[in-house]
Amino acid sequence: MVLSDATIARLLAKGRIEIDPYDEALLQPSSVDVRVDRLFRVFHNNRYPFIDVKVEQAELTELVEVEEEHPFVLHPGEFVLGSTLELSNVANLPITIYPGMKIGQISFMQMTEPAATPYGSDSIGSKYKGQRGPTASRYWQNFERSE
Repeated sequence: MVLSDATIARLLAKGRIEIDPYDEALLQPSSVDVRVDRLFRVFHNNRYPFIDVKVEQAELTELVEVEEEHPFVLHPGEFVLGSTLELSNVANLPITIYPGMKIGQISFMQMTEPAATPYGSDSIGSKYKGQRGPTASRYWQNFERSE
């Protein structure tokens, strides 16, 4: 069951759903619009011959902050991490992305019962809980757990 705008608003007011920052104008009939931030994590493909998922490759990405009123230009075939969403340009022309522009939507669904193993549980190896801003992959940590 997809939650309606009235249910989403009620759950936001009760603190059962948290969106920070939240603007009531973003509430849609069955979703909430999300905006992109000024932070992007760009890939530097020339620094490594390949992505090795077993090791941290700290120099593979760089955090870039776009100044207000200036766009981030996403080129064809380019993939970046942005605050709120992963972005990929599959068009033939570059796309400008302005801080604060609407970039997608979040829909909420009600679970039939509470999860037996919720996100953040040690047993499922949650690696991104509490992150702020675009975060480089932490997939390599899966290999540390299995050793």
